[in-house]
Amino acid sequence: MYVGALECDVLLGDVHSLKQKRSVVRPVVAELRRRFEVSVAEAGHLDLHRRALIGVACVAADHGHVIEVLAACERLVAGRPELELLSARHRMLGPEDE
Repeated sequence: MYVGALECDVLLGDVHSLKQKRSVVRPVVAELRRRFEVSVAEAGHLDLHRRALIGVACVAADHGHVIEVLAACERLVAGRPELELLSARHRMLGPEDE
């Protein structure tokens, strides 16, 4: 079993409140869940209205599949015009990490 995690640090465009931030981040989180069947949440920068940390997790039997899914998730976030992807960090746990 392999577990992969992706952290996407994003800068939001014309956002002036936490309410506006939610209206931008929530659809991205929902699309990631729907398209890739991953666990995803806004996981950081909760008190900042122009920044968000989106965390994605994927579990699979195949290492390559986890890598593919997380790369596709990163591309989706990077391709959203209302977001600027500042950084993306991948982590992987596998059977050898006991």
